[in-house]
Amino acid sequence: MAATSSLQGSVDDTARAAAPRLFQLLHCQRPLAGSTCHALDGIEHVAIGRTTAPEVLRDGTRLTIGVPDRAMSSSHARIARDGRQWVLEDAGSRNGVMLNGARADKATLVDGDVFELGETFWLFRHRDAAVDDRPRDLESGALPEVLPGLVTFTHAFHESLAALARIVEVCVPILLQAESGTGKELCARAIHARSKRPGAFIAVNCGALTETIAASELFGHRKGAFSGATDDRPGLIRAADKGTLFLDEIGDLPLPLQTILLRVLQEHEVTPVGAVQPIPIDIQLVAASHRDLGALVRQELFRHDLYARLAGFSAKIPPLRERREDLGLLAAALLRRAPFGATTTLTPNAARALVNHDWPLNVRELETCLTVASTLANGGTIHRRHLPELVRGDTAAAETDARSEHPRRKTELLALLREHQGNIASIARATGWNRVQIHRWLKKFDLDPAPFRGR
Repeated sequence: MAATSSLQGSVDDTARAAAPRLFQLLHCQRPLAGSTCHALDGIEHVAIGRTTAPEVLRDGTRLTIGVPDRAMSSSHARIARDGRQWVLEDAGSRNGVMLNGARADKATLVDGDVFELGETFWLFRHRDAAVDDRPRDLESGALPEVLPGLVTFTHAFHESLAALARIVEVCVPILLQAESGTGKELCARAIHARSKRPGAFIAVNCGALTETIAASELFGHRKGAFSGATDDRPGLIRAADKGTLFLDEIGDLPLPLQTILLRVLQEHEVTPVGAVQPIPIDIQLVAASHRDLGALVRQELFRHDLYARLAGFSAKIPPLRERREDLGLLAAALLRRAPFGATTTLTPNAARALVNHDWPLNVRELETCLTVASTLANGGTIHRRHLPELVRGDTAAAETDARSEHPRRKTELLALLREHQGNIASIARATGWNRVQIHRWLKKFDLDPAPFRGR
């Protein structure tokens, strides 16, 4: 992909960051190509079609995007500005246009819409999206790394990474708040790499520490300090001297150890078990938790003074469902690391399942999914059957949930279809639901919006 534009925080950048964006999210035949982003500020018409090589041409208010997709027509689809709205229209293509899994000849786009042209999936982001969902001003092409190994199209996440890149220069404690599977340790390793500290990166899972062994594991011990202490051990904190100590799931640390850790952070020294004299240390501390530490403080399950020490600077790693524009970037990076990923392609059905899945276990779930699928496909084409049942969405549990949910949700959808005369975009705006999810419910409950139109 071509180089991107500058990421400087100018006024123009801010204005363009709020403009609509069109993401070429995933190409079934070239999943390792990742994603591209096209800013629509100043654009009135977008034409998309098949070309022999990737092509992007801006000519005044017109944007032409060429994709080497054998299933696309040379003139496949058009997107035109209509006041504050954007309208997607089939340009007489051979295979048609699919919007949120349903055939669409012409439709008004809303934020989060996914449409398919040939074997290429696209994501539309509107200027009216929530601030946390607004992608940064990035033209189509490869993304620069804000922190080593970390790239994103998502504006809020980019801003968090940029702030971390600056704050690491002053070596204050950093607290990462994130759900499980979002890549907390990967982010911590990137912070360590950015810091260029000469010491080691030491990761500690606080949830796996028991109170009886944690003091020795963290702070070290002197020979003879207790039964079985046959030699001196430095402990994990001293092992991170001049480097970075990553305390994952810090909210699970027992209260007695929180007291000792607080002193370590206050005095910059550690006293091994069985020792008298403390030993000075110099560490970059990065802590992380999927739990709300503020709530734990209020429940008196976490020391407020330790929380204040840990949160020298706090940053949030968003869950994968809040950074859907990064799905293609992540899939490409993960497939490159998978045993058979380098030659893997996808069927449209498989790609559709990946795009529509909510990824409750985040990037870790995506990595496992692609590793297993590419292995089952033996480096060939990933079919829907190669994906885990939860990603395919056809498990017995899902069917049971659908049956139990059926009466309430179906009744609600029927009322909304009548109220909005079958207009899915209008329902999405009124409820805040994603259009992809609405179409999935309509399919699940066998509801057709067509008879409600024009009432």
